Amino acid sequence: MSTKGNVLKALEENKGVTVSGEELAGRLNVSRAAIWKAIGELRKEGYPIDAITNKGYCLSSFSDLLSAEGISPHIAPSFHGCSIHVFKTVESTNLTAKKMALEGAPAGSVIIAEEQTKGRGRMGRNFYSPPSRGIYMSFILKPRFDASKAVLITTAASVAVCRAIEKVTGVSCFIKWVNDIYADGKKVCGILTEAVTDFETGQIEHIVLGIGINYSTASGEFPEELSEIAGSLFHSNPVSDGIPAVDVAQTGKGVPAEDEPSDPAPPSRNRLIAEVINQVLELNEALESRSFIEEYRRRSMVLGKEIRILTTGQAHESRDFTNGITAYAIDVDPDGGLMVRYEDGSSGTLNTGEVSIRPIG
Repeated sequence: MSTKGNVLKALEENKGVTVSGEELAGRLNVSRAAIWKAIGELRKEGYPIDAITNKGYCLSSFSDLLSAEGISPHIAPSFHGCSIHVFKTVESTNLTAKKMALEGAPAGSVIIAEEQTKGRGRMGRNFYSPPSRGIYMSFILKPRFDASKAVLITTAASVAVCRAIEKVTGVSCFIKWVNDIYADGKKVCGILTEAVTDFETGQIEHIVLGIGINYSTASGEFPEELSEIAGSLFHSNPVSDGIPAVDVAQTGKGVPAEDEPSDPAPPSRNRLIAEVINQVLELNEALESRSFIEEYRRRSMVLGKEIRILTTGQAHESRDFTNGITAYAIDVDPDGGLMVRYEDGSSGTLNTGEVSIRPIG
């Protein structure tokens, strides 16, 4: 890691407190001049770092620029080896992840971006991905079972994201089958699972799991077609210039910055990203146990309700879903499929598709 990266990592680990240049230089075994140069480079990149006379440097607790250095301190020890790649702008993190997988990136790699210019959702939809307002990330995973059970990965990821959001922000989350996360009645997260196939053998080599979370997009910022559906974990940006931040406890390794706001900083995107990584990778290791299915059921927004199946899905019986079909959501099967009862009394299991629980008529 470069001196700049090491300095950023040290400041992220002590966010909101002042660390002396002498301590940084000694820890990193570089000169004070090298520390000063690194601080200057980080400031040019937008990091709000204060220099306090006779005390040292302090990264504002409200800083929220995404970086591997800001994410890694919060990764669980068992996943410290995962490869984290952070980009300022990409077309799509899923597309980038696919390319990296084909180029040999290992399973467990995570691709993150501040902005997506062509963010993608399910059914070919766009995913609104403004800079500094959301979390856009993709995992490269290695499938351990038949592709027909790929919905299980999405099911596990939905539970993982809910756990991460609740742990870091305290916001309660629910799941609309199969992959939409809701909070306060609004969609705050979408999940897109795609396969990376070997062109010669036709076998699925990797699964790319894309997760998009609306972190602090104000309600008026969403495109008109999303305004009634989409919401954010934070309804407005808590600090100007898109810089919300992590709530980091005082460590005693430094002193609080003199001009830090007295109100605690909200959780940072870096902190939430790290927890999503922890939870996704943990559940990915437990996929075959199906231990998360019961929690998925508890969080479901559709079970016990009348729904409308809006797009073609797979069922035990062949049916025409072209114009939508009314059904009753009964249960979630062990592979994450939605078990439904149709109006004629017959039943089936959906493994793909889309449903609505809005009033019909």
